[in-house]
Amino acid sequence: MRLVAVIIFALMTAACDQEQDITGSTTPVCPLRNYSYNPRDMNQCVSACKSCDHGTTVTCTTSCTLKGAR
Repeated sequence: MRLVAVIIFALMTAACDQEQDITGSTTPVCPLRNYSYNPRDMNQCVSACKSCDHGTTVTCTTSCTLKGAR
């Protein structure tokens, strides 16, 4: 009986994750906080991506293209 109670307590404790996942956040906080930029401008978008998301030119160019930057 104690073993069952310990297992249930362990499962309940494991389900309570205090850390919030911020991956894929919908608001671009870093670019807005650091400087005003136009997300549709490829150069500005890549610059913000590299500085805020620590991306490379290739990954940031792809990301910005998918977001509609030209």
